[in-house]
Amino acid sequence: MRGATSAKWVVGAVIVAMAATACSGGDKDSSGAGPKGGTFRLGITEPTAIDPFNSQESEGALITHNLFTGLYSATVDGKLKPELAESVQTSDDGKTWTFKIKQGTKFSNGEPVDAESFVRGWTRVVAKDSASDVAYPFAGINGYKELNTGGATTFAGVTAPDAGTLKVELSEADFEFDKKTVHQAFSPVPKVAGAASNKAFNDAPIGNGPFKMEGSWQHNKSITLVRNDDYGFEKAKLGKVEISILNAANGSTLEYQGFQSGQFDWARMPTPQQPVAKAKYAPKKQWIEADTSGVNYLVAFNQVAPLNNPDARKAISYAIDREAIAKGVFQGMQKPATSVLPPSFADTYQDGVCSSCVKQDKEKAKQFAEKGGLKPGTVLDFGYNTGAGHEEWVQAVAQQLKDVLGLDVKLNGKPFKEALAQQQDKGTGGLWRSAWGADYPTPDNFLYPLLDSGSINEDPATGKAAGDNRGRYNNPKFDELITKARGTKDPAARAAVYKEAEKLAVDEEQGLIPLWKRTQFRLAATDKFNNVQLDFFEDPNLAEISAK
Repeated sequence: MRGATSAKWVVGAVIVAMAATACSGGDKDSSGAGPKGGTFRLGITEPTAIDPFNSQESEGALITHNLFTGLYSATVDGKLKPELAESVQTSDDGKTWTFKIKQGTKFSNGEPVDAESFVRGWTRVVAKDSASDVAYPFAGINGYKELNTGGATTFAGVTAPDAGTLKVELSEADFEFDKKTVHQAFSPVPKVAGAASNKAFNDAPIGNGPFKMEGSWQHNKSITLVRNDDYGFEKAKLGKVEISILNAANGSTLEYQGFQSGQFDWARMPTPQQPVAKAKYAPKKQWIEADTSGVNYLVAFNQVAPLNNPDARKAISYAIDREAIAKGVFQGMQKPATSVLPPSFADTYQDGVCSSCVKQDKEKAKQFAEKGGLKPGTVLDFGYNTGAGHEEWVQAVAQQLKDVLGLDVKLNGKPFKEALAQQQDKGTGGLWRSAWGADYPTPDNFLYPLLDSGSINEDPATGKAAGDNRGRYNNPKFDELITKARGTKDPAARAAVYKEAEKLAVDEEQGLIPLWKRTQFRLAATDKFNNVQLDFFEDPNLAEISAK
């Protein structure tokens, strides 16, 4: 999942005056009481989408995951949990997957949830006119290219032989395909969804999840969810979830202030406030801290000067003192990353696989800069999304690049939607801060979208990268390793291939630049609610929370 609004990691380093006014409105009842089990309140910044066809970052995915239930979900520790998939059969060659769908469930408008609703939903994501940023997990299914480029209107590899059977034919073997269906893009949709351009459905999706929309998405204002009493599984205990959409310029500060005032029951906070917040709220058992499945990194634009060669990219990585920034800016509350794959993926985690990430080395940085043509005075654009608290650490990295390499670093802060648009442009160069949290529990969820050429997904007409490989790293050998890993049936042997692929892309060619591991901090109103936790996606586990 693309990071901080693309990033789930919105605890950043911006210092904003604490006198800023928190958003007004909302139920002030501090008891948590409300319709059908209580009202839970939180703040987010404006999502890109909440409709499954393009739901992509933490803010949007939070909504989508609670409106829709798919074949599988993931437990907090990354285990696959069956939902609508009652059983699955996989062919010996790993290319044919047959799912038996639980019968008798329905969408909140009464339409049945059957195999055809999955065919409909998946086709809708991949269709050319959808221009979805999250079509990449479907790329291994037969007919993907034809549907995605407009040569077909149906998804050849996805069929419903009967109401209870979903059959998926892959173009290449993939023994972890079932894990990918955890992604919210794999949600079923009702007939009323129509095309992805259906604004009514975009703003008020009708799903089959534990919650449903109350009214429509009030852009830049609010989204309200209420319990879906017709849910086909264990029903949510909360009656309502009120979500305020905050100013993107200082969202994490407003969340923190809202929690302090009693307006919010869940909050992120600016990095400078984390030690103070922990000291105040940990004794009250209102502090949540967790190492999660993700990485914070720099996108290096591989095809545009000055970072269009591995030596230049390695120079950047060696010049960064991750430890100093972790201790200084983050006050010891973040840890340097030396890999793309997170420690939670124990079978594939390689501590130190990115040799340029282990320790700042000024001499090596200068040597690689000379080989890579990164001369003192070179202009380097450094982009980041505003409103997520990244300003201070971005400034620290920029200063190190100036001090060590003599680069003329130009900071380029933009609101998230504008940031995404610029990252997609073919001519974009330099660096961009980013982060990635797992959408489904497999190394493929990091290596394929971030580094495989298939995830560039360039639009033939505009040249824009519609996929998540915004740095446009492209190495046929890496792509072959990902294909080989997917087609390797033995889990241990498959893990070895994924490790080889990571070393090639991240160590040998520095396709992207790891920075920090993902340690998440939240505040939760445990005095008013039971069982408030971070889920696998680093969001609050809304369907399992209950009012005291």
